[in-house]
Amino acid sequence: MKILIINGPNLNLLGKREKTIYGESSFEDYFKELQSEFSAIDFEYYQSNVEGELINKLHEVGFSYDAIIMNAGAYTHTSIGIGDAIAGIETPVIEVHISNVYAREEYRHQSLMAKNCVGIIAGMGLNSYRLAVLHFLSLNK
Repeated sequence: MKILIINGPNLNLLGKREKTIYGESSFEDYFKELQSEFSAIDFEYYQSNVEGELINKLHEVGFSYDAIIMNAGAYTHTSIGIGDAIAGIETPVIEVHISNVYAREEYRHQSLMAKNCVGIIAGMGLNSYRLAVLHFLSLNK
């Protein structure tokens, strides 16, 4: 199984920014844990702060990977383009969020990606990514 994890803007600062919301770990450290726990999965990780680069990555892998786990950060609430890119590919996408976006500012309550994703996991910290992996694994039993 080949899974791509895509992180959007400011998620490169995990472990450094707003630790009360996003925790103490960098994503790179957490990614190593995922790779160790799920050693049979071929993981790839991609992060960009640029909307067009995220769309290009979805187009690049959206017909050849088994699954995509995407945390588009603030673009979740603003990017019609990312939502359209997800609709245009075949690879299933789960939208994830580290924080509970529904317990935060009202503008974070809307996702422009959600209708094109197979599901959303929010508020479980970095474990949101692990839960998405477990979902995709359950489909391939």
